[in-house]
Amino acid sequence: MYIQISYERVLTLQLLQTLYSYNVTIFGIDLKFDSVAFTLPIGDGWDIYWYGICIALAFLAAVVYGFARAKKFGIDPDRLSDVVLVTAPLAILFARIYYIIFYPGKLNIKTVADFFGISSGSGMAGIAIYGAVIGAAVVGGLMCWWRKVNIIDAFDLASISFLIGQAIGRWGNFFNQEAYGTPTGSKFWGMTNMEELNGVNVHPCFLYESLWCILGFVLLHILSNHRKFRGQLALTYGVWYGFGRMIIEGLRTDSLYLGPLRISQWVSGALVLACGITLIVIFARMKTAKKALTYETMFDDIDNTTVKTVTYYEGDETETADETESDEDAFEETAEVSTETVTEADPEEKDITEETAEESDETEKTEDDE
Repeated sequence: MYIQISYERVLTLQLLQTLYSYNVTIFGIDLKFDSVAFTLPIGDGWDIYWYGICIALAFLAAVVYGFARAKKFGIDPDRLSDVVLVTAPLAILFARIYYIIFYPGKLNIKTVADFFGISSGSGMAGIAIYGAVIGAAVVGGLMCWWRKVNIIDAFDLASISFLIGQAIGRWGNFFNQEAYGTPTGSKFWGMTNMEELNGVNVHPCFLYESLWCILGFVLLHILSNHRKFRGQLALTYGVWYGFGRMIIEGLRTDSLYLGPLRISQWVSGALVLACGITLIVIFARMKTAKKALTYETMFDDIDNTTVKTVTYYEGDETETADETESDEDAFEETAEVSTETVTEADPEEKDITEETAEESDETEKTEDDE
């Protein structure tokens, strides 16, 4: 059985998500929850959704990590705060615009509220992560230039922060029961609910991507302590996230399309190729440059037996064993000569010394008698 959800159905679910209390089974674990976490006593009531909480926690985790490691990347936290404050809201705007452009159905946008997807009263409906990444790159790059923050260092730091944020944010899809995939064909593996999926297990794509991002975060965090060049982490992010997203996107049933093509798969593929090729080229050039600095011995045609060899180390010089032994023998001979010189003193000098001592004693005795 193949479940294909129409985009009209997706839109309807977004508009009516306040009405749902989900009974979900994921890998044999039964869960029950509402999409609304709680309601604030403001006006007729202001619903706070689990999706929004997940996105807020994701942003908080990314910002905390970024500021905690800013100095490690040579970035002034005060300047970075200016970059983040301007980039964050505009990145969300880019995420919404990206969604609107590539949404395959027809969106009825007549007001500003419709444009931001908040006219239903259930929060912003319809954003895309790649739009946020593109927006962050464009706006963040301009802000880094304006605030005199090294753009490449900032992108390296942001790439790690993105991964921890994406790992947390994907759980918002779980609480909205969206962004899942095709049926798994298994009674255990997968996720289902009785409200929309009629008990059929489907691929929990949100979970796959969350785990992929957590693993990527750990790897990039470790790699950040051994960074070979600026931009290495940002390029690695492009390869890592792009590859994982390209595979997972193929399982989803609610993808955005460009004509008959899944836009996220094409963007992911282009990202992997661009970043991967750039990494290969840079490492190849680094290897070539390192090889060019390697010392090559001159005068190879000279007979080595006629040359006295000396091995040099950084901060130290060590001669060959033969030369060391010769120096030790010379030192011992010098020590013996010095000893003989001291022990074989002139006898006449010795007698003169004794006579002088006797005269001194007689003089002292005469003074005592007086």
